[in-house]
Amino acid sequence: MEGPRQGDTAGAAPSPIGLIAGGGRLPILVADGMKRHGHTVHSVGLAGFFDPALPTHCDTFHTAGFLQIGRWARLLRRCGVSQAILVGRVGKTRMYDPLIAFRQMPDWRAAMIWYRRLHKDRRSAPLLSAVADALDNLGVTLIDSTRHIPEHMASPGLMTARRPTDRQQRDIEFGWPLLCAALSNDFGQAMTVCDGDVIAVEAIEGTDRMIQRTGDLCPKKGWTLLKGAKRGHDLRADVPAIGVQTVENVQRAGGRCIAVAAGDVIIIDKPDALKRADELGIAVVGVVPPWTDQDDASPPPGSDPT
Repeated sequence: MEGPRQGDTAGAAPSPIGLIAGGGRLPILVADGMKRHGHTVHSVGLAGFFDPALPTHCDTFHTAGFLQIGRWARLLRRCGVSQAILVGRVGKTRMYDPLIAFRQMPDWRAAMIWYRRLHKDRRSAPLLSAVADALDNLGVTLIDSTRHIPEHMASPGLMTARRPTDRQQRDIEFGWPLLCAALSNDFGQAMTVCDGDVIAVEAIEGTDRMIQRTGDLCPKKGWTLLKGAKRGHDLRADVPAIGVQTVENVQRAGGRCIAVAAGDVIIIDKPDALKRADELGIAVVGVVPPWTDQDDASPPPGSDPT
């Protein structure tokens, strides 16, 4: 059961919440979740990224460039918003585009963040911290992006009718400590393994392109995709996710098993994604992160949680 929401008081109507939305369906799921909890949803869609269907899921909707942080805050504050969720895809490769300043017209706050804090360190954690600090100074506090979508979080144990094969189970057990080690060093949200060997590790290209690369490097069928988050991952943004497209891409590239961190990875449109996995013969399991309190520990990967 969800506990008290930040900013709400007992007996008071839920406060309005802002939604700063990148690409994909996830912002729509978050908007719907916020409305189910009684919140008014005021959204700022990042130009060139947000799903065209998103405005119909929000009470008010505006657009802004993805480097116009001051405009995000002004639009939300005009709607009486003091808390917001930042969610949705924005390709990190945009940060390496030499013409980005001209294409996106960043405001001076974004420019200051770039030169003072990100010029030499563009990892996701410093980027989120810098954006969150800038918004907070403007009166908008970023909050947990998964708060209103608990039903779309990966659960522990087997989530599909299909189980991992013995070989895939061994690959999960082999690869998971390596994935955790990569995550602890702020890279590699995902990894692919086959027969006790690492095939590919995700960098800034994203999971889908890593999956494609795995298919090119490993024509043998039956490899496994692992995806997770580092210990203490900041849930205000960049929460790892998979969805129907991920499942289909894995199958197309020759993968037959997906293992994700239970409670740390979003499964977008979870019922549809798991149904599609069963249709394509792909096992999906939730792995309990090693730092999870053992009192709350759940079944090992590949086992049935019931």
